[in-house]
Amino acid sequence: MVLLRSFLFFIWFAIASFVIAVGGVWVLLLPRRATEILSKSWSRTVLFGLKWIAGLDYEVRGTVPKGAVLIASKHMSMWDTVVLYLLLDDACAVLKRGLQYIPFYGWYLWKAGSIAIDRDGKASALKKMVAEAKAAQADGRPILIFPEGTRKKPAMPPDYKPGVAALYAQLGESCVPVALNSGQFWTGFIKKPGRIVIAFLPPIPPGLKRAEFMPRLQESIEIATAKLLTEGHQSLVSKGLS
Repeated sequence: MVLLRSFLFFIWFAIASFVIAVGGVWVLLLPRRATEILSKSWSRTVLFGLKWIAGLDYEVRGTVPKGAVLIASKHMSMWDTVVLYLLLDDACAVLKRGLQYIPFYGWYLWKAGSIAIDRDGKASALKKMVAEAKAAQADGRPILIFPEGTRKKPAMPPDYKPGVAALYAQLGESCVPVALNSGQFWTGFIKKPGRIVIAFLPPIPPGLKRAEFMPRLQESIEIATAKLLTEGHQSLVSKGLS
C-alpha cells in the first residue's frame, strides 16, 4: 500500500509541478513577489497531495519567525524546502549554484532572489554570500540556510559548515534554529504515512563569538532533532512501518 500511494503521489507531484512551472512561466516577467506567490501555490499543491494521497501530514511547532532574521534549518529531504518556502514570508534561501541551471525550477529560484553559492569558491563564495544576504536583509527578508550544506539522513553524524557562522557574524541578527524529522517519512521515492514535525526553536541572540555560536547552534538543532526522530520512530513502529 505504501508503494502504491507513493507511486500515485509521484504522478500527482510530476503533473502538478509541470502544470504550475510551465503554466506560470509568465510570472518571471513580473516583480519578484509574483514568483513567491506561485512558489507558495506549488508548495500547497504538493502538500495537499502528500496528505490526501500518501497520508503524510505535518505539524509546525514553535513560532514561525518574521523579518530579517537568520534561519538555520536541519535538512533531510526535499520536503524541507517545500514547507519552509510556504511557512516563511519572502525567504531568501542560500543554495548551491547548480540548482539554478535546472530548467524552470532554476529560473524560479533565480527570480525569487535566492543566494546561489559555489561550494568550491571558499573565501570569495563566502564574501559573495554575505553581500547578497545583507541586500536581502535590507529588504526585510528572512535568510534561510541549511548549515550542513546538503541533505543528511537521520542517522548521519552532523557536519556544520562555516557559512552559517559568517552570516551570523556579519548580519548581526538573531539566529533561529530549526529541527525536523522529515527524513523518516520522505525517503526518496517512498513516502510513509504519518506526520512530519518541524520545530522552530528559541532564537540564538546576536553578538556571540563563533566559538560559542557554532556549538550552541549545533547542540540546539541536534538535540531537538533527536527527540523528533524518536517521536517519529515510535509513530512508524505503531503503524508497522519502521
